[in-house]
Amino acid sequence: MTELAQTRQAPPERSPHPGLVALVSLVLLVAGLVIAAAMSGGDALASPFGSTADVTARIRENHDAIRVLAFFQLGSAVPLGIYTATVYARQLRLGVRVPGPVIGLVGGVLAITSLFAAAFATYVESRPEVTGDAELTHALAFLAFVAGGPAYAVGLGLLIAGAAVPGLLLRLVPRWLAAGGLALAVLGELAWLSMLAEPLQFLVPIVRFLGGVWLVLLGFRLPRDRHAVPTPSA
Repeated sequence: MTELAQTRQAPPERSPHPGLVALVSLVLLVAGLVIAAAMSGGDALASPFGSTADVTARIRENHDAIRVLAFFQLGSAVPLGIYTATVYARQLRLGVRVPGPVIGLVGGVLAITSLFAAAFATYVESRPEVTGDAELTHALAFLAFVAGGPAYAVGLGLLIAGAAVPGLLLRLVPRWLAAGGLALAVLGELAWLSMLAEPLQFLVPIVRFLGGVWLVLLGFRLPRDRHAVPTPSA
C-alpha cells in the first residue's frame, strides 16, 4: 500500500521524449552537412587552414551552401537545448544526488552556445558584404571552426559524462551504454588538444556524430522514474 501511495503521489512526467528530441537534433546537424556538401561539391565543409586568398575565394563561390550549413547548425542547437533540460529534470526525478546532472547541464549549455557561435560566424562569413574583406572572412572561418569543432566537442563530452557516470554507478542504463558514454566523454575533452595539435582534429567528428547517436540511445534507455530502474537481481 505504501509503494502504491508513493506511486500515486508522484506526478507523471510531462516533458518531450529525450530520445526523439536528440534524434531531431542529430538529423538537422547531418542534413545541413549533407545538403551543403551537395551544393558545393564538398567545398563548403573545407577546413579554414590554408591561405587567406584560397579560403576567401572558396567562401565567396559557395556562399549559398555555407548559409544553408549555418541555418541547419543553428536549428540543431534548439532541440539539443530541450534535450539537455529534459535529461537534467529526469535525473533529478530519478533521485540522482551527485554532481553528474549539473555537469551535464553545464556541458549542454556550453555545447549549445558553441553551436550558436559557430552558426553566427558561418552565416556572417557567407555575406557578400563581408567577403570583400579577406582577412575578416578568414578570421570568421577560424571562429566557426573552433566553436563548432573543439569547443562543441568539449561541451558535448561534459553533457555525455554527466549522464554516463550516474547511469553507470546507479545502474540507470545498460553497462555497455554507460561505458561507451565514458569513452566518448574522454575523447570529447581530448578534442581540446586539437587547438594545439592539428592531427588530433579527427577526434572532433568522432565525438560530434557518435556522441549524437549516444544521446539518442540514452534518451530511449533512461528510465522515467525509479520504478522503471532494473534491480541488481534482474
